Amino acid sequence: MLSKGFNRESERIIPATRWYRSLTAAGLGNPEVHGPARPWLRVEGSFTKALQKKCRFSFHVEVIQEGFSEPSSEEARRLSIPPRQLAWIREVRLCGDGQPWVLARTIIPLSCLEGRGRRLLNLGNKPLGAYLFSNQEWTRGPLETGLCQPHDSTQPLLARRSLFHRRGSSLMVCEYLLPTLYQSDARV
Repeated sequence: MLSKGFNRESERIIPATRWYRSLTAAGLGNPEVHGPARPWLRVEGSFTKALQKKCRFSFHVEVIQEGFSEPSSEEARRLSIPPRQLAWIREVRLCGDGQPWVLARTIIPLSCLEGRGRRLLNLGNKPLGAYLFSNQEWTRGPLETGLCQPHDSTQPLLARRSLFHRRGSSLMVCEYLLPTLYQSDARV
């Protein structure tokens, strides 16, 4: 039961990732390790706003796919939802100055889609972060660090994710840093 063209393209663009509770737990405590990417892993506020500040010309969101699908077993466990329960999954590219900088994957359990949460189904090319950070109902949990297992040089090496909580339910936002984000300019 998939909708809006949801397919398995993400398996090709978002690599398997091992998640850690912190930079230190991921072995990235030393600033020399992944130096230019490190500031991006540590952005505390809106990641979208940080990306927009980096832009010299333009920023846009490009929807890869979105629809109801099953989260991975690890995602379901982290969100405390039953295995095989559908969730709204949204995958986008966050692009700055004409090039993709970040791949983002959001898992929104059914419980988050009640009431005003239904707006999350119709974001289109609007950034999710702008919605979450402008809505006082949502609070962000701690950042986690991901070490990706890429199949080729076009896939991300590093990622970050966090849960956003609202009235007893949570959604997950995962941001996968593409090398184009931090290799050309470390400005955050």
